[in-house]
Amino acid sequence: MSSKPIKATSIDIAHRANVSQATVSRALRNSPLVRPETRQRIQRIAEEMRYRVDRTAAGLRTRRSRTLALLLFEEYSNDAQINPFFLNMLGHITRTAARRGFDLLVSFQQQSEDWHTDYELSNRADGLILLGYGDYTTSAERLRRLTESGAHFVIWGPVIEDLHGHYLGCDNELGTRRATEHLLKLGRRRIAFAGGASEQCPEFLQRYRGYESTLRAVDLEPDPLLRVDAQSTPASGYQAGLQLVNSGQNFDGVIAASDLIAIGVIRALMDHGLSVPQDVSVVGFDDIVTASYYNPPLSTVRQDTRRAGERLVENLIELIDGGTVQSTLIEPELVIRGSCGGHPSASRSSTRKVTRPARKSSTPPVTTA
Repeated sequence: MSSKPIKATSIDIAHRANVSQATVSRALRNSPLVRPETRQRIQRIAEEMRYRVDRTAAGLRTRRSRTLALLLFEEYSNDAQINPFFLNMLGHITRTAARRGFDLLVSFQQQSEDWHTDYELSNRADGLILLGYGDYTTSAERLRRLTESGAHFVIWGPVIEDLHGHYLGCDNELGTRRATEHLLKLGRRRIAFAGGASEQCPEFLQRYRGYESTLRAVDLEPDPLLRVDAQSTPASGYQAGLQLVNSGQNFDGVIAASDLIAIGVIRALMDHGLSVPQDVSVVGFDDIVTASYYNPPLSTVRQDTRRAGERLVENLIELIDGGTVQSTLIEPELVIRGSCGGHPSASRSSTRKVTRPARKSSTPPVTTA
């Protein structure tokens, strides 16, 4: 009668590696607290001994689920599509969580739901990653309650002092400063801004401030008639483009608060006989996957989604482990493509007038790319 082989334990690995059992546990979780060479040696020994972590038992001992919850929030309507920028970040979050030995629970949430009770307190997840927040004026109080309750969570986006240690974001002001500076070097002087600029959307407000401060730095006062509201959808961008065309104002450049807005703006301009970039240079923000394939290819401010996804997971695990993290801003990169056109030049007339053809229907197209 054959007996079953004896399963290796973490104690066996610790003895062979000449380290403590606690070090073995940390190394198998890919904890940064263990030196890389030690971590690799322990993991190699565990593989040789065919050791497998009993995650159920580990969860009972630590009262942890080894699961992170990624909550994507509905921003505008119940049938709104997920922002492709978040979809790109999702891949990097998933891979980083897997490397650290965590499962990822992805959920599409409504603002009325109780995030903390539904996930962390019910032991469905050890911590929360929040992407999107809709109208920040309505979600801010819930985020503050999460902080006060000691919940483990991180949020991508707004720079909010009350959430210090919980947020990670892009340096939005720097991004639009670079974009606006580039259009100014091209000789553009009547530059519009398409996107919200209110406390409801702190990221768009920061992007507007970068645009605004750059114009003022060269003694150009931002024209309030050249700022049009838009949500981050192509349809909203299309309406913003129509508003600019029909405003009667001259403009030769547009800074859009997102690529989706920029795509809609470009379509509206072209539908009304304006050429991009010959008549109007357009710059977006995000560098979504389709930006480089649009016609014309979209100049944009690129957010580093790989670094963002990795840092969100690493910061959250650090909070779960009882550590502290610093809220930081990730530097964006200006990517110049066909929607800007031309070469930097200060010789372009500052009173350049765009001749607009007769007004067409304001109905946005079914597709925008």
